[in-house]
Amino acid sequence: MINKSYFENRNINSIKKIEQLKNDLPFFCQEFFLGIESTTTPLTRLNYAYDLRIFFDFLIKKLYKNKIITELTLKDIDDLDMIYIEMFISYLNSYTFNNKKGICNERAKARKLSTIRSFYKYFFNKGKFKANTAAKIPTPKIHDKEIIRLEANDKINEIVDLLNEVEYGDGLSLRQKALRSTLTKARDIALFTLFLGTGIRISELVGLNNDDIDFRTNSFKVTRKGGNQTILYFSNEIAIALKEYINLKQNTNNNNENEHALFLSSTNYKRLSVRAIQELVKKYARIVIPLKKITPHKLRSTFGTQLYRATGDIYYVADVLGHKDVNTTKKHYAAISDDLRRNLAGKVKLRDDD
Repeated sequence: MINKSYFENRNINSIKKIEQLKNDLPFFCQEFFLGIESTTTPLTRLNYAYDLRIFFDFLIKKLYKNKIITELTLKDIDDLDMIYIEMFISYLNSYTFNNKKGICNERAKARKLSTIRSFYKYFFNKGKFKANTAAKIPTPKIHDKEIIRLEANDKINEIVDLLNEVEYGDGLSLRQKALRSTLTKARDIALFTLFLGTGIRISELVGLNNDDIDFRTNSFKVTRKGGNQTILYFSNEIAIALKEYINLKQNTNNNNENEHALFLSSTNYKRLSVRAIQELVKKYARIVIPLKKITPHKLRSTFGTQLYRATGDIYYVADVLGHKDVNTTKKHYAAISDDLRRNLAGKVKLRDDD
């Protein structure tokens, strides 16, 4: 039997969930999901299904009170005045779905509005809506978030401090130290080194398999957003950490020959989950940098900042990080603007030195 990749399994699971959710949605949603299948990933369509379910639930609570969600028609949606979409965006401040409370920040609101826009655009282009009403709704203003990353300068080097903590574990509790085997320690060092040395996304790291690593060229294959694959390269420092972990993993009696994942859980020897890696990063980071909320994405931000400082080339940084638009890179790495302003500060001379 051919072993499926992490992303193939994720797509299969997403498709299964979409099929289940179709039973809770109006019949016309099947046409929508089928129509966008060639231009979206299964995970995107699954998120669309979740968003539309909340939107339709709002409509039967506020407008079509004599119906259930599955009884809604395309005409019901086409007849909506834009005020109801605006009311829905406001409703997301604090809403209830399936007896559970939910709160959306401005980014979550923008994503749900994007889903509704895609839905309206599809049926408008098909000639089944008389107007593309959702296109008239402005996107909620999204405020720039504070850029959090590890600092590395002449006075402080939080990157070194974090890696030292992962390697030596001086700040771990006695229980944590007791549970940390030689293999677990090597795994954690390899994982953090890969994060900080390549800027890999957490989904990309989770999806890595043993045969994705090529030590002849110090490179590895990753599956980017949208399913595209690319080759990234790593330094000798990363190669040493990966080799040590892989050698220990191969020599342990607990190694599962049927599990092809690179990074394994220390409890069941299966692929580490996204959640497990998030908790792992949190565990070490709060010892070294307790005032900063460090996540895997913040480690990626740290790499992006360090790479820009080393190269001064924003387009190179965008390519390595897998950003399709260089503006995404600029938006996420505020240090780039800081460095530019700092370097320009002394360029304008007010008086000649003599």
